[in-house]
Amino acid sequence: MQAGLNILVSGATQAGKTTMVRALAGAIPAGQRVITCEEVFELALRNRDCVAMQTRAANLEGVGEINLRRLVKEALRMRPDRLLIGEVREAEALDLLIAMNSGMPSMSTLHANSAREAIIKICTLPLLAGENVSAGFVVPTVAGAVDLVVHLDLGPDGHRQVREIAALSGRVENGTIEMSDVFQRDDAGLLVRGPGIPRAAERYARAGHDLAALLTGDAVGSQPVLRASGAGALAGTARAAGEWS
Repeated sequence: MQAGLNILVSGATQAGKTTMVRALAGAIPAGQRVITCEEVFELALRNRDCVAMQTRAANLEGVGEINLRRLVKEALRMRPDRLLIGEVREAEALDLLIAMNSGMPSMSTLHANSAREAIIKICTLPLLAGENVSAGFVVPTVAGAVDLVVHLDLGPDGHRQVREIAALSGRVENGTIEMSDVFQRDDAGLLVRGPGIPRAAERYARAGHDLAALLTGDAVGSQPVLRASGAGALAGTARAAGEWS
């Protein structure tokens, strides 16, 4: 978050997606203006400069509706430093991608069974915006705009945990976006380092972080007990990794 990456938080219902977004938003620098767009107020961020907007249904006469797509467009006119969308379900995914691709650090949630399926879904939803939107435009845009996918899982005992943190390389091969796990759960249920490496190391450097140290858990203030401490710093806050250990 401090590096200004574009993050998707995915998972099943009740997996803790909104809570994770709220935790990650705590790492946003205090001087930045945050705008949230939601269908129902859930995030309730405590950031110093935060504007929360909510959709509105049409009245009995069928007028006055304000949908999520319109909120995203209006939010981009309000000079935000960060854009957070509660959840993308339909064509508003296109506006989210446009915001990400324009250099606006953004974050959103969506329902998916894995990080890979989250990317497939975010490539499919923008097609609902109209016939003039094609996969030939959407897929490269997703590959270039989305940096990380944080996938959450709800265990049979009700325990919420980070299942994987995947990084997109920005490359597309035969219509498939390349991605690899930065952190993943092993057979013992521990969150361990994977083969993936996030791109844009210079953005970490500008934020005052050493990407290599974060990945190895050698960063200042990291907690080597969990091996997820690097994941927490990587995504924006060590507190988030501790809550979903």
